[in-house]
Amino acid sequence: MLLSSLRTSIFCSCRSAAKGFQQSGHQRAPQLRRWLVKRGQSTITVEAGASAPAAVPSASTNRILGRWLLGCSGLVVGAVVLGGVTRLTESGLSMVDWHLVREMRPPQSNAEWEAEFSKYQQFPEFKIMNHDMTLPEFKFIFYMEWGHRMWGRLVGLAYVLPTVYFWRKGYFTRSMKGKVLGLCGFVFFQGLLGWYMVKSGLEDKPESHDVPRVSQYRLSAHLGSALLLYCASLWTGLTMLLPAHKLAETKHITQLRRFAKGTGGLVFLTALSGAFVAGLDAGLVYNSFPKMGDRWIPDDLLAFSPALKNVFENPTTVQFDHRILGISSMTAMTGLYLFSRRMMLPRRAKIAISLLTAMAYGQVALGISTLLLYVPTPLAAVHQSGSVALLSLAIWVLAELRKMPK
Repeated sequence: MLLSSLRTSIFCSCRSAAKGFQQSGHQRAPQLRRWLVKRGQSTITVEAGASAPAAVPSASTNRILGRWLLGCSGLVVGAVVLGGVTRLTESGLSMVDWHLVREMRPPQSNAEWEAEFSKYQQFPEFKIMNHDMTLPEFKFIFYMEWGHRMWGRLVGLAYVLPTVYFWRKGYFTRSMKGKVLGLCGFVFFQGLLGWYMVKSGLEDKPESHDVPRVSQYRLSAHLGSALLLYCASLWTGLTMLLPAHKLAETKHITQLRRFAKGTGGLVFLTALSGAFVAGLDAGLVYNSFPKMGDRWIPDDLLAFSPALKNVFENPTTVQFDHRILGISSMTAMTGLYLFSRRMMLPRRAKIAISLLTAMAYGQVALGISTLLLYVPTPLAAVHQSGSVALLSLAIWVLAELRKMPK
């Protein structure tokens, strides 16, 4: 009897305990499930944050990159203009050595200036042209060349430092990485080419009876590479900032694009021929227009032998070629303007073509004035700057007429 009662009480206690455990398990199951879901979500979020890049190229990052490249192209224009003024003031050979960092600090004391001046006195330009130059006059030409070199270093920093920053932030696409690496490499090449050009004017040339000057070939290479750097930066910046127009792909539009590309190439070639004019002082041989002296074609046009040598080394031929190229560029832009009037174009494209044509006439007028007035330095500097402005407008026209990306 007692044993039976004990068995019954234990059995009832076990049943009640089991029911209690089942009830508490049912109450805790939703809480456990919610905790596991939250933990899984936080794990996924952490993993995604660890694997995602700092930034993804987008419309906003493209705007930032486009403005950066336009700023860099503006600095390149400054270097071109300053280099032209340095050439016109005959200051380019005042610094007779090249150091990447050490020359960033100009001479400070009178002893340092005397030491720098004595180095300059050992080279042909001083011995032949400037043998009566004073120290204050030397300081002027030294600071002109020093300013040009420091501006070049500023251009290099403006390309390289933002490139490193934007690369780490993930702003560049794969194709853009190749472009910016090419631009940065071109900046370094441009600096080395500048010193290579200066060296040509520091060499003794006993067989030459001409005044000491840098090689016109190296000068044109230096200017040409600067213009290529400028065009590449400006084109890339504009295409990132200006959306492409949805132009109907008609025969006339295709012809207009080809016409614009040919005109842009002619503008570049004309600017490059200006480097040969500057390198040979060809603007001083015939200061009349439209004839050269009393003739349309001067007698000494082909004075050198072989005939091809005249194109690059005869000042008369170099000036004649520059005249022809300038007038041809103006004619081509006039034709581009008239042809564009025959078709429906976006407003921005019409404005760009109109400004290009107007600038062409202004540039020709500047060139003629510079010639007739015997190449005064301020007017010649404006004329050289006008060539960059004309090239800029040609790049803008091409950017407005480009095809929509597929």
